[in-house]
Amino acid sequence: MNISIIGLGLLGGSFALGLKARGAPVTIYGVDNNPKHAAQALSMHIADKILPLREAIAKADVVVLATPVNVILEQLPAVLDMLPEGAVLMDFGSTKEQLCQAVAAHPKRGQYVATHPIAGTEYSGPEAAFAALLEGKTMIICEREKSAPAALARVEQLCRMLDMQLRYMPAAEHDLHFAYVSHLSHISSFALGLTVLDKEKNEKNIFDMAGSGFSSTVRLAKSSPEMWGPIFSQNRKNVSEALAGYIAQLQQFKEAIDADREGQTKALMEKANEIRRILG
Repeated sequence: MNISIIGLGLLGGSFALGLKARGAPVTIYGVDNNPKHAAQALSMHIADKILPLREAIAKADVVVLATPVNVILEQLPAVLDMLPEGAVLMDFGSTKEQLCQAVAAHPKRGQYVATHPIAGTEYSGPEAAFAALLEGKTMIICEREKSAPAALARVEQLCRMLDMQLRYMPAAEHDLHFAYVSHLSHISSFALGLTVLDKEKNEKNIFDMAGSGFSSTVRLAKSSPEMWGPIFSQNRKNVSEALAGYIAQLQQFKEAIDADREGQTKALMEKANEIRRILG
C-alpha cells in the first residue's frame, strides 16, 4: 500500500513509524515544505522517498494530512481534487466541524475519512515521532456515514494495524467535547506558564522551586503555537464556552480564599476529586 503523508511531524511521522514497526506492507511517500524536516524524515526512515505534493498524491492509495488545522482547511478541497479514483484521504486535525463543512459538497466527499488520533506530546517535528505513539490509542472518525464504505474500511484497517480503538461521532459533537477535554487544558497550561513567567523573573527560582506538580501541569505550555493557535481559532465558539466555565470555577476558588472560607475550598476540591472515579 502506498501512503503519502503530508506533514512529517509528530503525528504523521509516528503513524508511518508505527505501521513500519508492525511490518505493514507500506511504502511511505513524504511531503513537507520544510527541507530540514524532509531530510530528518528520510534519515529516520519515516519516509521512503520525499516527493512534490502532486506527485505524492498521484502515487497514493492513502493520503494523510498531518499539518496544522488551518493548513488542512486549505489543503482538503485541493487534495480531493487531485486524489486518484479509489484512493482515500484522511486527516489528523484536532478540529473537525469546519473541515467536514469545507468538503461537504465535494464530488469526491466519499473518498475522505475525517479522523482524529487521540495521542500526542508537547513536542513537534520529525524528531519527536516514535513508533509506539499511536499504539492502543483511540482514533475518532467523524461523519462516517458520508465516507464511502471502501474508504472507511481502509482507514479502519490501518487503525487496527496499530491496535487503535475506534470511536465514531458527529463533527460538531467532537469539537464541543474536545474544547473541554483537550483545548481547555492547553490554554490553562499556557496561561499558567505566562503567570509564572510574569511573576518569577529569575529563571533559576522557577527551576529550583518547581515541583513535579507544576512541571506536569505546565508541560503543555511547551506545545507548538503554530499548531494550537489555529485549533483555538477554528473551535473558538466551543473554546470560549469552555473558558467561561473554567473562569467561573477559578473565581469560586478566589472568592473562597479571599474570604478565608476553608470549608468552601475543601468542598470544591472534594467535588473535583470525583474525576478520580472516571480517570482512575
